[in-house]
Amino acid sequence: MLYYLFDFLDRHYQLPGAGLFEFISFRSAMAIILSLAISTIYGKKIINYLLRKQVGESVRDLGLKGQSEKAGTPTMGGIIIIISTLIPVLLFAKLNNIYVILLIVTTLWMGTIGFIDDYIKTFKKDKEGLKGIFKVFGQIGLGLIIGGTMYFHPSITVKEDALISSNKIEQISESDQEVVKGKEEKSTTTTIPFFKNNEFDYADLITWINPSLVNYAWLIFIPIVIFIVTAVSNGANLTDGIDGLAAGSSAIIVLTLGIFAWVSGNIIFSDYLNIMYIPRSGEMTIFITAFAGSLVGFLWYNTYPAQVFMGDTGSLTIGGIIAVIAVATRKELLIPVLCGIFLLENLSVVLQVGWFKITKRKYGEGRRIFLMSPLHHHYQKKGMHESKIVVRFWIVGIFLAIVTIITLKVR
Repeated sequence: MLYYLFDFLDRHYQLPGAGLFEFISFRSAMAIILSLAISTIYGKKIINYLLRKQVGESVRDLGLKGQSEKAGTPTMGGIIIIISTLIPVLLFAKLNNIYVILLIVTTLWMGTIGFIDDYIKTFKKDKEGLKGIFKVFGQIGLGLIIGGTMYFHPSITVKEDALISSNKIEQISESDQEVVKGKEEKSTTTTIPFFKNNEFDYADLITWINPSLVNYAWLIFIPIVIFIVTAVSNGANLTDGIDGLAAGSSAIIVLTLGIFAWVSGNIIFSDYLNIMYIPRSGEMTIFITAFAGSLVGFLWYNTYPAQVFMGDTGSLTIGGIIAVIAVATRKELLIPVLCGIFLLENLSVVLQVGWFKITKRKYGEGRRIFLMSPLHHHYQKKGMHESKIVVRFWIVGIFLAIVTIITLKVR
């Protein structure tokens, strides 16, 4: 909203400084500062409110050291993340931008599903919460919205050949990005990391049968988006098991995706890096920085010993947002690398359950690969303090983020 106000003041009254709001970099900086302030200052007020309402965590006895001490810690702290993300976005972003709209819808959609789950667990005293099938339906519904919009909306395009001469490149400001000549076209193209000429069109998965099937590429594209949204949101949910792990790991992932969003939506850097130029996608940077600021601010209260848990209100929302940003920037094939922590947590559960069932059928007694899954609980069972586990997972996450970033040049 402030963007439109200062744009009006700049055009009609030439108010000094109002032109700064044209720049994505300035608005992103303002967004992260405000989100940090809201999550740290008002986060405590929200925690105190949750305490008064007795919105405490009911902890199942898993035989983990220090687990009983967490009982009664306020949950639903994801509300802090959601509020401190949306307020800066509403103030500083262009609210008619389709990418910003998709991210706001994702935040509210997944936040609602997570809130219902936490509400059932807390107030209905049902430890199972919202039945898994309803969570999956919710994730599929979001995937349909995102996939359908990405495929059919006319504003979601790429410019394959943006025309820009080297002697003009320094003269293009952030506010002039869209005037660069070049044909915008609808595309289901994505980026394959580590390869030269690394663009892949999902339509090729169906057009090899008959080129006329290109109009039905949505039958391939939308299910892929649904799978990504479901997998990443569940991965974030599983990662949220010890203090600070999900929020810290997600902040690293989100900031990395922010770099991709900014360079993909900037004609100068996309031209220099020889990557796909995605018009209007740079506006996502405001949302991303606000989201990163809210995660870091939330960590103030979520690091060991946690004063608040994010609950499914936070973890499902985090996973959904990360998935949508990755799809929107055409970098979803980097998810196994960038979101390696989420992937390992998911795989540890799948392998544990699968091996247990196989060995039970074969030997009459189920056997385990890990002492406990998800993976972070395995290290807890080995006697490692959860703070050490979290920091080491963060270090791995930073390493994976660096590997992801260098794919911009290493092909």
